[in-house]
Amino acid sequence: MNQSLSASGVSVSFEGLRALSNVTLDVPRGKVTGLIGPNGAGKTTLVNVLTGFQKPTAGEVTLDGEPIGGVPPHKVRKKGIARTFQSGRLFQDLSVLDNLEVTGVGLGLPRREAAARADTMLEWIGIGHLAERMAGGLPYTDERRVAIGRALMLDPHYLLLDEPAAGMSAEEAQDLASLIRRIIAEVKCGVLLIEHNIGLVLNICDFIHVLDSGEVIEVGPPSVIKASERVRHAYMGTQAETEGAVL
Repeated sequence: MNQSLSASGVSVSFEGLRALSNVTLDVPRGKVTGLIGPNGAGKTTLVNVLTGFQKPTAGEVTLDGEPIGGVPPHKVRKKGIARTFQSGRLFQDLSVLDNLEVTGVGLGLPRREAAARADTMLEWIGIGHLAERMAGGLPYTDERRVAIGRALMLDPHYLLLDEPAAGMSAEEAQDLASLIRRIIAEVKCGVLLIEHNIGLVLNICDFIHVLDSGEVIEVGPPSVIKASERVRHAYMGTQAETEGAVL
């Protein structure tokens, strides 16, 4: 059986505006797949399609070969597809531990088991000391790590990270890279990394897709992306996104 989360020929239109056009993407198990592109390229829209938050105008999403079009987000999660959001979306009035525990309960665990799994997950990520902190008072970068921990509850088969390195220093981004490598090695899921930190993407991804204006303009390993004139052209004039990265 083909173990991958895949989009095939996916298009999305909003009131006549084409957000995605015939996009095909494959996220295999045990690999880190990158998704990059300038602002407005359609990256988050594609993640929303893959996770059931956005219905495509055309095309198909499959999970390990099974079509999952029309499956609502909470059922997509129970099928083993987890994600983080750009905005974090933690329960601000709950503790960090409770944020993970609630996810475990929502996925079907008894409360005591959910709490134990949440505690273990926080320690595994290295943020056990944050367990009793209120999520609403966390620094931005800690919020990102908690969101990843929440997404990892019950060992998903696929993890979609939407700009997890946003706001992180170079050192924090390296810590994130180490965490993603551990996720691949120990959880053995497939990871889709959506990022503006191109240096991080080139460093950690096995394969990269580049979106521009809703279309895939390049695919390949980091060496191909780094040498691509089409990718270089797509980023021309977007200094904030390419600063510090060599394409």
